[in-house]
Amino acid sequence: MWFFLISSIAGSIIGSATDSWFRDTKLGIWFYNKIDSLYTWASKRYGIKLLTDEKKRMAKFPELSKRLKTLELRLQEAENKINMKDAVVDNTIDYGSFGDDND
Repeated sequence: MWFFLISSIAGSIIGSATDSWFRDTKLGIWFYNKIDSLYTWASKRYGIKLLTDEKKRMAKFPELSKRLKTLELRLQEAENKINMKDAVVDNTIDYGSFGDDND
């Protein structure tokens, strides 16, 4: 039993390393482009939509949807606070350059 466990772990590590190396070779780039074109052809031919819409995914996971919405709101509030601080800093007057105009 231990042999199968260790061999499967070692196989997955070696396979992942080989895949990452193969992906950067000329043959790997050609192969992955061919696979991508095959996927594109199949999706057009059979009307398969490989990636589902975000709304459909969020309907399946309502808790995840709620968490993402709250995170987006928090991020938007933080960006608004930063923009407000920047606006306050930009509106400061540099009194040192008031009389320097030679027009």
